[in-house]
Formats: sequence, C-alpha cells, structure tokens
Amino acid sequence: MSLIQSISGIRGTIGGRAGENLTPPDIVRFAAAYACWLCRRTPERRPRIVLGRDARLSGEMVASVLKGTLTGCGVDVLDIGMATTPTTEMAVTYLSADGGVILTASHNPVQWNALKLLNASGEFLSAEDGRQLTSIIDRAEYRFVPVEELGHVTIVQESMLDMHIDRVLALPLVRTDLIREAGFTVVVDAVNSIGGEAIPQLLERLGVKQVVKINCEPTGRFAHVPEPLPENLQMLSDAVRQHRADLGIAVDPDVDRLALVNNDGTMFGEEYTLVAVADYVLSHTPENVSRNTVSNLSSSRALRDVTERHGGKYAASAVGEVNVTTLMKSPDIQAVIGGEGNGGVIYPALHYGRDALVGVALFLSHLAEQRCTMLELRRKYPSYVISKNKISLSPSADIDRMLAQVKAQYASERITDIDGVRIDFESRRAWVHLRRSNTEPIVRVYAESESAESADRLAQEVMRTVKRICESNG
Repeated sequence: MSLIQSISGIRGTIGGRAGENLTPPDIVRFAAAYACWLCRRTPERRPRIVLGRDARLSGEMVASVLKGTLTGCGVDVLDIGMATTPTTEMAVTYLSADGGVILTASHNPVQWNALKLLNASGEFLSAEDGRQLTSIIDRAEYRFVPVEELGHVTIVQESMLDMHIDRVLALPLVRTDLIREAGFTVVVDAVNSIGGEAIPQLLERLGVKQVVKINCEPTGRFAHVPEPLPENLQMLSDAVRQHRADLGIAVDPDVDRLALVNNDGTMFGEEYTLVAVADYVLSHTPENVSRNTVSNLSSSRALRDVTERHGGKYAASAVGEVNVTTLMKSPDIQAVIGGEGNGGVIYPALHYGRDALVGVALFLSHLAEQRCTMLELRRKYPSYVISKNKISLSPSADIDRMLAQVKAQYASERITDIDGVRIDFESRRAWVHLRRSNTEPIVRVYAESESAESADRLAQEVMRTVKRICESNG
C-alpha cells in the first residue's frame, strides 16, 4: 500500500511487495544503513542501540528482522521490549547507548509500522544526519561483519518505564501532594497499546484517587482509529460522563501525544494541551530565567498569547519535532517549554522529546493548583479554532513557484517562509499556513481564527487565491 522514507526513519504498511510496503527486505536495507551510520560515528568500538516498540501486531516480526540485521552489522542491541517513544528516548542516555530505534507508526492504523531512529542524545536525527543516512541507502554502502564480529542482543531486565516515571516524579513542578489532595477520578483510553500500562502506572504514583481504564490492554488490536482526535474519542467521552470523572486522558499508540477530555465529556482541545502545560510552567519560572516557548508554524497562536502574558518570547519552527527542539535549544531562545499543537509536550527539564507522561504530570499539577474544573480551566485561555484543508494539484504543478506568488500576493501581511508559507493577519488575530506534502501533489492549508466560521472563511479566501494563481500559470 505505501512506503515512506524520511530523515526520521521509514514507515509503511506490512506485507506486499518489497520497495512498495514495509517488508523484511526494506527493514534489512534501512537497518543496515543505520548500522553503517552508527559505526562511522564510533569507529573505535562496537556501537550499542536501544530498541523499544509499541504493541502493534507486527512489532515482534519487525523487531526480529531488525535485531538480526543490526547484530549482523556488528551492532549490539539493548532490547527494552514494549515501551513508549519517550521512554525509549530516555533509555538511550540512561543506558549510555549510541542510538536507538523505536518501532511504532505513531497514530497510523494497525496495518502500519515504522522504524524511528535516534542519535546518542535520544533525539531524532537531524536533517544532516538524515542526508548521510539516505546517501548510504542510495549507494548501498552498508556491509555485514564476519562471525567473530557479530553484535549481541541483551534483554534489559531493569524497567525503563519505572526509570521514566521516577524521573517525572522527581521534577520540582510535579506536585504529587496537590494531586493526591485533589482526589481526582481520571479515565484513560490508551487505544490498546503500551500507554495502557504506562499512563495508569503514572497516575497511581501521582496519587490519583481513581483510575478508570478503557482500551488499556496492550494487545495491538486498536479499539478505534488510534489518532487522538475528537471523532475517535467518543468512548472516552462517554466514560467520563458515566463515571462523573474529573477528566479523560487519551494517548496515541507510542504515547508522545496527549489529548484531554473535560469533565462534561467535551474536548479540552488537542492544541490546548501544550498551552495549559506551558501556562503552568511559565507561571513557576523565575523572572531572571528564560520564559520563551516554541511550537511549529501549524500550531495555535494561543501559546504565543500565553507566553507573552508571562513576559516571554514565542518563536515558531518548521513542522517536525526535530525542528522544534533545534529552535528550542538555540542560544537566543533557550525555551523552557515547547512542543507541537497535536498534543506533543516537550519539557527540556526532563528531555528533548514529545512526552505524554510528563504532559500528564504537569497538567494534573496545574489543575490541582488551580482548584477548578477542566471546563473552568479551558475558559481561562484564548479561544481559537483551526480549520484544516488541502488543495489537490496536478503532478506537474510548480508548487514552489505558486508559493512564491502567494507570498507576493500577501506581502502586506507578516510572512514566514521557513516551511511553506505562513501568513499572519495581525489585524484579524488569524493566520493561514500553506505547506506542501512530501508524499503527494497536494498543499495543506491550515487556518486559525477566533471562530470556526472565520477560520473557514479565511482558508477559503486563500485557497481561491491559490486557485487563481494556478490557473494563470496554466
């Protein structure tokens, strides 16, 4: 069905023909290239990588092929079994490894899987690292070692999840005392993946009074479409109302995205996960420390509003976690909190990776400190709505030329062009972001305004401009 290669790894559907789907030959080719890249970075010794996976049905098969390939290339594998993406990221540095591989297709359906690659810092590969890896694949420069140099697989006995939770609980801003005092009832929907173990364990150690679990058995047979969007969370909403819970928590299969449900069963808003957590972190950040934040260009302006209210500076990166973290680390930003509007919270005090566990701990600390309901907390933040659309173009369309013409058309507005074209209409407190797809001839059009109607109108306005430009270009 599909095979997609990017700097962060390879993703595809299981089965079918090699080169068109994620098959064992594709896994071997990609894993061998990664091994070659690692060996070049550690020429004086055998590299070690951490391997973690979500609960997908194909996980064991992919892991077996991957381990055989890596050891065949002279790489040692530290297998931590089923683990969240942020747990695997943290395990890389905890176990002093040289890299890591996470087997997860994130929010994609059950037939998908992927190899996500990490560097020695437990972070996704940079653009330059990705180019080096692609060059190795294209030139088939990888090689396999003789029998005396084969790598080894070690099953890590220590619980990396316990390590992860211990470090979350040790953060000064995680207030288990306030959470325990609040006596929260929380419903968790972990879509039958590893979050079904990770999130309830975290909640119990945080002192949550009652944890109601739905779809928490890590069978890999997802009870619903795994992306934590409102249309996929009806079971969670119903359970929150049924149990009269204080909130609902939803995570994706690898637990790097966090969506929340209000006490009445309505959505808190995936974009507002990061906004609320940032509000809490910034409110406890001393004045002599950076109060800066970062999210990507397609994320809500509400984070900017909250950041400026606390006296900080907001910056927007290109879409992609590695782009967010790179900007967060930059000397002129040094962001104290950041992430993506899809519910991805990045808290550098723990590590530079989207992490639903630290997001839950910080959010519950915030809610407990505020002594209010979820609905009351949501009303404290600016209200924006994002309209998501796309424009289908012919395969021969010159998208770069079209985007340049859009920039010229809206030159009187604030333009950002580090990732497609984003137009900020400051007088309307609104923006539109046009971004090309890497896999098909379409342009994604995101528009945000203070109501769904005005966001839709703005998106349609810009889309009509694009259509006119394309027609004039022939």
